Amino acid sequence: MQIQHLNATMMVDFIEKNGGVQHQKIYVSNRKIIIFAIQIEDKNLMKKITIESFNNTTLAFALRSDWELKKAYLLFRVINNNSVASFATGAASLALKLNMPIKGIIKKTVFSHFCGGEDIQESEVTAERLANYKVGSILDYSVEGKSSEESFEYTLAETLRTIQNAKGNSAVPYAVFKPTGVGSAELMEKVQLGIELSDQETKDFSRLKERYHIMAQAAYDNDVRILIDAEDSWYQMTIDSLIYDLMTEFNKKRAIVFNTYQMYRWESLDNIKHAEEEAASKGYILGAKLVRGAYMENERERAEKKGYPDPICKDKEATDKSYNDGLKYCVENINTVELFNGSHNEESNLYLTQLMVDAGLERNDERIYFSQLYGMSDNITYVLADAGYNVAKYLPYGPVKQVMPYLIRRAEENTSVEGQSSRELILIREELARRRKEKK
Repeated sequence: MQIQHLNATMMVDFIEKNGGVQHQKIYVSNRKIIIFAIQIEDKNLMKKITIESFNNTTLAFALRSDWELKKAYLLFRVINNNSVASFATGAASLALKLNMPIKGIIKKTVFSHFCGGEDIQESEVTAERLANYKVGSILDYSVEGKSSEESFEYTLAETLRTIQNAKGNSAVPYAVFKPTGVGSAELMEKVQLGIELSDQETKDFSRLKERYHIMAQAAYDNDVRILIDAEDSWYQMTIDSLIYDLMTEFNKKRAIVFNTYQMYRWESLDNIKHAEEEAASKGYILGAKLVRGAYMENERERAEKKGYPDPICKDKEATDKSYNDGLKYCVENINTVELFNGSHNEESNLYLTQLMVDAGLERNDERIYFSQLYGMSDNITYVLADAGYNVAKYLPYGPVKQVMPYLIRRAEENTSVEGQSSRELILIREELARRRKEKK
């Protein structure tokens, strides 16, 4: 199909306006360029993302059945009430400790909403459902509160299994582990403070470093990117040091190892800049996962108690600026940074899409991923995925009883983040109403 005769300038303008072409045949004759068989390369390029896009409940809850939505509505109503949420989570934890027969109830309600399953096999079923909507899964072994060498070794083995599961699996683009799952927080704090270690502590720290290296090596060997979660500031520098050593070794050609930056800490933007400069000077790629942060109350309470400056940004506006400035810096330095945007904030996700446009990046550029937790902010996840961006859900898993601390944190974070659970409630209510109207 011949379109028209175009000069070179007109051809470039045509391609830019139409979002790229494929199967094109170009003939040059008398300084005229004839283009044949032009087809739009990606229809998603024509879908403009706006803040209103995140109100699309049809897309947001396409994965959820009516029953699942009604269950989610009741769940977020509970979470939206601080006192009720606190009582419910406390009662559930106590009942499990007393071996009362409530595991089935928990698994069918709060667990199934926020977790993929009790093991990798169960989680794969959830991952397949997500993949049908172009959403990846990051299997996150979410057992918390264990601090023995035996538990650290088990978490190491489980993380290696998730890496193996992700090998060659486009539906599972990353693996992940939590530092306190493979090493003692107290030990890492001692190292950060420069306190002399005992012989046993020296051995334990050596084994901690070895666990990090084993997982990074496995990720490198299997071509799987691995995210390392952030922890409390009083031992985060110990973790950072270990991670940057791993990046120097394994991130030469692409980012395999990712550090996490909690942008509610006012020093995080400078930390990113320094890390990127180090990466550029040493010839490796910085893997940067950005989150707002999850330990604000603990950080502020400890700072006040210990008498040192509050490490948290002074208010929400400052935190938002810190986060968005971090996104901007990473995109501006995309040749030396791979970015993982772990945000539930609609404005920040929209801002990143615009940064990508301004930088001339494709929506599916493998160096940039968007991510939200499973069971939260589906209006962001599925709208971005439908528009052609790389998106993945953090998919926690583990035995119900042992994952309870994680579920309690989810409830606490939803109640502490102003408007989060209310936003979820509004969207779910709107979708249920839309479905009822559609059935009439």
